[in-house]
Amino acid sequence: MKRTLTLLMAAMVTAGLAVTTPAKAADKVVLMLNWYVYGEHAPFYYGKAKGIYAAEGIDLEIQEGRGSAATTQAVAAKTANFGYVDVPTMMRAAIKGAPVIATGVLLQTTAMSAMGFVDKNIRKPEDIKGKTVAITPADSITQIWPLFLKKTGLKESDFKTVAGDAQTKLNAVINGQADLLLGYVMDQSMKIKDATGKDVYPIKFADYGINLVSSGIIANTDYVKQNADLVKRFMSATTKAVEAAEKDPAAAAQSILDANPKGGKIGTLTQGFELTIPLYRTPETKDKRPFQVTDQNMKDSVDLMVEYGGLDAKAKENPKAFYTNDYLPK
Repeated sequence: MKRTLTLLMAAMVTAGLAVTTPAKAADKVVLMLNWYVYGEHAPFYYGKAKGIYAAEGIDLEIQEGRGSAATTQAVAAKTANFGYVDVPTMMRAAIKGAPVIATGVLLQTTAMSAMGFVDKNIRKPEDIKGKTVAITPADSITQIWPLFLKKTGLKESDFKTVAGDAQTKLNAVINGQADLLLGYVMDQSMKIKDATGKDVYPIKFADYGINLVSSGIIANTDYVKQNADLVKRFMSATTKAVEAAEKDPAAAAQSILDANPKGGKIGTLTQGFELTIPLYRTPETKDKRPFQVTDQNMKDSVDLMVEYGGLDAKAKENPKAFYTNDYLPK
């Protein structure tokens, strides 16, 4: 009987019918976003839709977030494997002991802007004089605002300020109570356009010498050490997803709606993503693949956050404690 079975197996191999071992199950990975979905998030949805994560053996679940601070807490607590957050916000948590690190910095140029309706014709810092600016006290943009004023020669007495939470700030511009608000070029500008149908013009902080990184991928430091291969595969897939999405922004934006039909409007999702792409690189990384942040960019960001963003001064002792490029594809 044993010899018969052996002969049968040999015949199956000869016929190309050999029984194969089951394929290894994909690793379940949870990525939590910084906020409710908008155009900036397109690469993650596109990568999942196109099978880029699956090709790396990853079964990706994308969860919406409720702010970078909350997502950082979730990653620190290991309730999410990875987070997509504002890296300076992550730094403030890490310096206080949160076990988190950036495994890839995607937005290497800040998206912070002062923005108002195009028909207001506010195109440069000097045009802000005599206007009313809506802010959210103590948020990350308002903390950097004094540096923008310093860089552009503006004084707080040059304009009026109205304060409120994120939605109140939007409503102030939409309803004409303010001429501008402080926001992110690919986020608040698209929310205003969705609500009014009117285009918004951003005065970008980065155009006036403010060198500060923005969003990136973070993970729990212990999780990274214990799952080095998985982290490498995740960062490889995410790099490929970003590169693929860059080549077809409309399709990338559509993948958001395919996964979440209430995730926005295709026009502003596409435009929001197109506004995000230029933030991926600096002049120093223009020829590099996504996420390849430079040490100097991170050092400048830490220095700026210590001076203006409420980051503890001891952060300047070791900026490399906040990020690593070791898990990125070559």
